[in-house]
Amino acid sequence: MTCGQQTSLAIAQEENNLYATVETVLKEAKRLGATACEVGASVDTGLSATARMGEVDTVEFSRDRGISVTVYFDQRKGSASSSDDTAEAVRETVKAACHIARYTSEDPFSGLAGSDQMATQSPDLDLYHPWDITAEQAIEKALACESAALSASDKIVNSEGATLNTHHGSRIYGNSHGFVGTHRSSSHSVVCSVIARDKDEMQGDYWYSVARRNDQLDDLTAIGQQAARRALGKLGSRQIPTAKVPVLLSADIASGLVGSLMSAISGASLYREASFLLNRRGQQIFPEWVSIYERPQLPGAMGSAAFDGDGLQTRNNAFITDGILENYLLSTYSARKLGMTSTANAGGARNIFLDSNGGDLDALIAQMDKGLLITDLIGHGVNIVTGDYSRGASGFWVENGEIQFPVSEVTVAGNLKNMFANIRSVGNDVDRRKNIQTGSILIDDMMVAGS
Repeated sequence: MTCGQQTSLAIAQEENNLYATVETVLKEAKRLGATACEVGASVDTGLSATARMGEVDTVEFSRDRGISVTVYFDQRKGSASSSDDTAEAVRETVKAACHIARYTSEDPFSGLAGSDQMATQSPDLDLYHPWDITAEQAIEKALACESAALSASDKIVNSEGATLNTHHGSRIYGNSHGFVGTHRSSSHSVVCSVIARDKDEMQGDYWYSVARRNDQLDDLTAIGQQAARRALGKLGSRQIPTAKVPVLLSADIASGLVGSLMSAISGASLYREASFLLNRRGQQIFPEWVSIYERPQLPGAMGSAAFDGDGLQTRNNAFITDGILENYLLSTYSARKLGMTSTANAGGARNIFLDSNGGDLDALIAQMDKGLLITDLIGHGVNIVTGDYSRGASGFWVENGEIQFPVSEVTVAGNLKNMFANIRSVGNDVDRRKNIQTGSILIDDMMVAGS
């Protein structure tokens, strides 16, 4: 049987079992004295095949089931989870959550969202497209992708492998308000990573494609060839003198900068007073032309969902409008802590967009004139409390609006406050593979520490 080869009847039966588990948890929690309860039950099926140096490296089938239970005894909360959803395991999991709750301190902000806040619509967001693919077919595709990379040049001398992944599953969320919601989704990806060598120098890089539908994945040959081009392009890397110059984040890594914003405006960071954007709502933090917003119900998008982790209907949110911080990223709990209203973002942001005001990558390189095009960032040197930013980087040195040579072993440093304010342009070369979608980002005046 293939990974996606399940009849409609079998899928319906799986979901019926999940519904039954949710119902059992809610009844058991009530029997044990909980004043409220919420539960998530899920099942996920997957296949992964990896080829390395023209041979099969690994083939893995997975089938994961699990439940997560949270109970409330007034303002005392307990949580427990299990990968075993048999009747006995379900009862033991609920019992464990109740036991934990009896020993926790009261938290006046804990509890379910209001019953009147529960999602009332369940739109079909076109997220579920299982792939009828056998292990043999998956192996064949992984081999073809890697072969395209290895044959791109005689300088491609080694491979970290090409992997095909496919997953699909369902998650049911329910709570003691009577709300029950279903999130059914699929995800497919192909990634290839290779190593190039010229004399004593070796450089590695990768490329990938991800989509809800397998027929929306990029061509396997194109993925392999792009991985090879990226590795080859790094050969001949040099260091550069330390300087303060513009930097251009390529689209495939630029989403990380927006991700730092979302971390800084998340409710958890704010109520802990652990964000450099604390008390900045209503203030200008980006140039006036910048808008960043969420569209959580886009059909087929990687981040889409009809309801959030609290059972609230997801909705469009504007976080940055005309450069001004308009909204925080709030769950029910964090909103209560801050004396605000939930933005239906329990579980995080979904489908974030940064509008473009520029052309493609070549146009932004020409606009930068002189500086560093960054194609890789290393490490996690971002301090959300202070905004300090320092990360290892590699990419290409640009002069006279043209790429001159590859660069490695440099550090790019600054502060997110200044980086946000000094964004000059955002390209139209949007990377649509991620939950955060943005083009390349050109930032003025950052310190690049080299030799």
